[in-house]
Amino acid sequence: MKKFKLPKFADKQELHKFLVDNEDLIIAQKRSAIKESEGFSSSPMLVYKGVGSANQKSEEELLAQPILETKVAINTTNVFDSHKDLHLPSMWDKSLSENKMGMHLQEHSRTFKNIISSGNDLNVYVESRTWKSLGYDMEGKTQVLMHDSNIRKSRNEYMHEQYAKGYVTNHSVGMQYVKLVTCINDDDYPVQKENWDKYITMGANKSEAEAWGYFWAVLEAKYIEGSAVAAGSNRFTPTIEVKNKAAIDSAIKEQAIKEWLLK
Repeated sequence: MKKFKLPKFADKQELHKFLVDNEDLIIAQKRSAIKESEGFSSSPMLVYKGVGSANQKSEEELLAQPILETKVAINTTNVFDSHKDLHLPSMWDKSLSENKMGMHLQEHSRTFKNIISSGNDLNVYVESRTWKSLGYDMEGKTQVLMHDSNIRKSRNEYMHEQYAKGYVTNHSVGMQYVKLVTCINDDDYPVQKENWDKYITMGANKSEAEAWGYFWAVLEAKYIEGSAVAAGSNRFTPTIEVKNKAAIDSAIKEQAIKEWLLK
């Protein structure tokens, strides 16, 4: 989905009136489209420190492996993104309870050559994490939409290389809005102002929303897929871990044999 663009207005009062007068239409338009990434135009608030793991191998070792086991953050809640959306915790609960089948894609392209993983090679779930555990020097927590993705060189050699070299630091979710509300910092519109007061403090980067004066709080959405992107609308979506799956499987088998021998 392209970022929803508003007409130009003479001042904030005119903008706020337009948002309220056309609220139903704007929300209907947002719900009718599939939301995908769009690069964030502002300067990054914090720099991601990169993947890190006790099992992390050298670039050369990872490149040589036929399968990489990765953990990636497809989406994080409690941040304002470039669509002026604030994703809220539990927004994926209903969607994932109904269907956890998804795809890990290259740049939202639903073609065979751009599939990174799917089926038994992909596990989709949500997990509560601190911002610090994701590599950001921020206090508090976020709910992360996770992909545990086995990336096979035989399926997408290009993206296998990108992950092995640590180049993939941003992801994006392909989704459809289900429930969202308009939030406006304007006492002339009590319903939208109440929404603003309720949700503004939940965003880790709330200074950006305060500069806009409005945003949409997303209470529920339908997960469709997650993608590796060069720049996403939510810039707090890193690659968390890249491991050598062959070595992990070998260690698991070795441990199982030891336990069997000790019985």
